[in-house]
Amino acid sequence: MQLNQYITAVQHQLETAAEAGGPEARALSERLTAAVESTVRLILLEALSDAASEITLELAPGSVEVRLRGRDPEFVVTNPHGGDFEAMIEQTIQGTMAPEDFDGTSTSRTTLRLPDQLKQQVEEAAGRDSLSVNSWLVRTIAEALNGGNAPRKGTRREPGEQNFTGWAR
Repeated sequence: MQLNQYITAVQHQLETAAEAGGPEARALSERLTAAVESTVRLILLEALSDAASEITLELAPGSVEVRLRGRDPEFVVTNPHGGDFEAMIEQTIQGTMAPEDFDGTSTSRTTLRLPDQLKQQVEEAAGRDSLSVNSWLVRTIAEALNGGNAPRKGTRREPGEQNFTGWAR
């Protein structure tokens, strides 16, 4: 999705408003126009990201992600039912919970900053499970907190089994 047309429209509106103010207003408008581009682009990206998050909540367990390709966003839609939207709707009607809503409470937003190498591993693991990164993280965190795959105290893991340990802030 190219944002340039929207940014240009805002700049044009600013220039049009400045025309009525005379030469000083036009000069100020020209100086502001350059600064407006990055601000408007950032605000549009935030709005698109928020929209994708809201849509993802409605599509769960599917997802919509906004990814940057250069300076422009692109949308990636993931449907774990392989395009069978009727099955997804039926599953929702039957009362299944979204992965983001394990205990029946509302969801919350948080920011997680991962080292690039770890982020790549998380994306690969989510892809192997045909899940969005968010759904994979929610499932993995819930399993860890609920004792899912974590070894019990005093038990030993077999060689080759995966084990994740560490701290999160």
